[in-house]
Amino acid sequence: MIERKLSGAKPQIALPAGSIDTQLHMYLDGFPSLPGGPAVPEGSPGPAEYRKVMHWLGISRLVITQGNAHQRNNDNLVAALGVMGDIARGVAVIDATTSDAELARLHAAGVRGARIMDLPGGAVRLDELAAVDARASHAGWMMAVQFDGNGIEAHYPRLAALKSRYVIDHHGKFFAGIAPDGPEVVMLKRLIDKGNCWFKFAGCYESSRIGGPGYEDVGAVARIIAAHAPQRIVWGTNWPHNQARSTADYPDDAALLDTVLGWIDGDENRRLALVDNPQDLFGFQGRWGEIVKGSDHLA
Repeated sequence: MIERKLSGAKPQIALPAGSIDTQLHMYLDGFPSLPGGPAVPEGSPGPAEYRKVMHWLGISRLVITQGNAHQRNNDNLVAALGVMGDIARGVAVIDATTSDAELARLHAAGVRGARIMDLPGGAVRLDELAAVDARASHAGWMMAVQFDGNGIEAHYPRLAALKSRYVIDHHGKFFAGIAPDGPEVVMLKRLIDKGNCWFKFAGCYESSRIGGPGYEDVGAVARIIAAHAPQRIVWGTNWPHNQARSTADYPDDAALLDTVLGWIDGDENRRLALVDNPQDLFGFQGRWGEIVKGSDHLA
């Protein structure tokens, strides 16, 4: 049984009030894994455990992403959003067949995004990107797009054509590595400069070739993107770190937070990444302390 660290010494970088964790998964009892996806993580880490992490790190709001274990069935996500309430938003899995009624149900639950996961276990891949973009755009949602970033040149035309706002997930996941001055970074900047692309700091350990504690290969690119477009950075814990297979592999979230947020220069830019940018991208209404669930879309 993995022992997940849920508390400890506070991070050295204090999160500002209203900070949003834009990347986590949550698992409730009664929602088993489905064919095509991985198993539900050991222990089904859910709301009670995550609330401890929120208190530990200083997180105020959260975005729950549909886990691969549940493939195209969003019922676990809807239930988790119901438990977490107005401080939560969600990223669901939809496709071309998703009805307006289902979009409205998801929207009412707090969903504000659609997930593309073009890696093993993903429910909806890049070959459905245009169809999902059409549905997400109709709903007024963003998209969270994850793929092997070393293929960004091949994927660039369809990413550049997206109508929805979207985030490139998990530091771009350049599994084979890239040079900070390489063409992949040039293309990232170009996509961001179009005005509807964000870049997510989360799960650096999943693609780092150097490893911890510094993850400097991922950090070198992250620093460049954060300096280039601080208004387009968002951050997430990637809790409960589904790739961890043992207690020894499980990261210390406070130490990881300090490492990753250290790649963003200055308190003002960190506030953008932690509060202002995700508040806008994921449809949190009003200022922190004045959140109203819901919006004009699909009301």
